[in-house]
Amino acid sequence: QVQLVESGGGLVQPGGSLRLSCVASGSVLNMLWYRQAPGKERELVAAITSVGGTNYADSVKGRFAISRDNAKNMVYLQMNSLNPEDTAVYFCGVVTTSGMQYWGQGTQVTVSS
Repeated sequence: QVQLVESGGGLVQPGGSLRLSCVASGSVLNMLWYRQAPGKERELVAAITSVGGTNYADSVKGRFAISRDNAKNMVYLQMNSLNPEDTAVYFCGVVTTSGMQYWGQGTQVTVSS
């Protein structure tokens, strides 16, 4: 079983930036960030493969950047030009080589003036 711990959430003003981090307890294949806003379904924000291939939701393209450090089993989400619609709980997720999926507890991101 892989355990995940996210960090870096908080309150930021519109137009500001935050960087989320997530550390996994073991080696994983794909790493992802999801988010869930109140009253909405969870949505994929960004994903990165073990070799660095990335994918983003249209709503965050050009503003968010996902990256990873395989040596540390970490994934990051740099979020720029944040707006109130980005307010959500952000979850780190991973897919292992055996196809198992694991999720972190989530970190709250609030964009408000």
